[in-house]
Amino acid sequence: MAKKQVKRILRILFILASIASLAFVPWILVKAWILPLPDTIQEQMDQAIGHGFDGMIVYVDQAGQPPQFYASGWHDREKKIPADPNALFKIASISKLYVAVSITKLAYANRLSLDQTMTDYFPELEGRIENADKITLRLMVQHRSGIPNYTDNPDFWQDSIKKDALEYALDLPANFSPDDNYGYSNTNYLLLSRIIEKIVGYNRQQFIKEEILDPLGLKNTFGSVNEVNLDDVMSGYYVGVDTDFKSEEQGMIATAQDVGIFLRALNDGSLLNEEEQEIYTSIYVYDHTGLLPGYQSIAKYHKDINSVVIQFNNTSHFTGYHWNLATISYGRIMKILRKTIRK
Repeated sequence: MAKKQVKRILRILFILASIASLAFVPWILVKAWILPLPDTIQEQMDQAIGHGFDGMIVYVDQAGQPPQFYASGWHDREKKIPADPNALFKIASISKLYVAVSITKLAYANRLSLDQTMTDYFPELEGRIENADKITLRLMVQHRSGIPNYTDNPDFWQDSIKKDALEYALDLPANFSPDDNYGYSNTNYLLLSRIIEKIVGYNRQQFIKEEILDPLGLKNTFGSVNEVNLDDVMSGYYVGVDTDFKSEEQGMIATAQDVGIFLRALNDGSLLNEEEQEIYTSIYVYDHTGLLPGYQSIAKYHKDINSVVIQFNNTSHFTGYHWNLATISYGRIMKILRKTIRK
């Protein structure tokens, strides 16, 4: 068979395979991606609500401009309360940025060393977490420890009576040897939070308040839903589950503006001094996302346009396609923002 014919057959097979693969892509994602780009951020958010989100908040801090606040959909679907751009929201793993800053400040003050190991603080974990005596605080901050992620343990989600979250990561083989790879693990930051508390002698959130929130004048960031009026917290929904997750204890909550102010301060150098900034740069990232049942968040600083953009969505799904929808929406919002700035 001639080479030209072989190439033609291979091309046809590739096209057929590509068409077949589209059967496994939710068409709502394709639709969200290919629709004409709206002229405004508000229109894009309203469009995203039409794709299946119950509610959405966006905060934009463009240098030299007043902050912009947007909301669409529901704050509380059952009570028909419209989304509020100043609502409190569960920020999930965005809280890791606050923990990393706290570790940085303690390292700068020589209250800890990033080269200390886990067993320096938790000798009882030797033999229960593989390589515990070799895993340093630095590797934990960087997600290079190899410690299993407790939220990857199916029992964590299925147990009706929750144990200490750490129990779901104990007595398991390491995902990899320390510093041999990268593996995102919530267990790293659970342990880092407990190390902070061992060092300072009180609650992690109180340290965050003293060292980060108060200096920045942030009054709408909290460590627990128990600290606030639940009516001020945006409802959270999980597709297929008839539950509002807002009353569940799931960690830090904040307004989009508070997260935005923190993120700008982290990125522009006003939160950390020069030496602290050097430490932080060596150990962690400068933006983050967050995901919990009912809550999805994206917090990023865009250097090219000197802007912080925060997006909160209060609907999630086990397939992950709602997360893909959120990232598509965020990307389109950024296109609109850049287009507006260029005018």
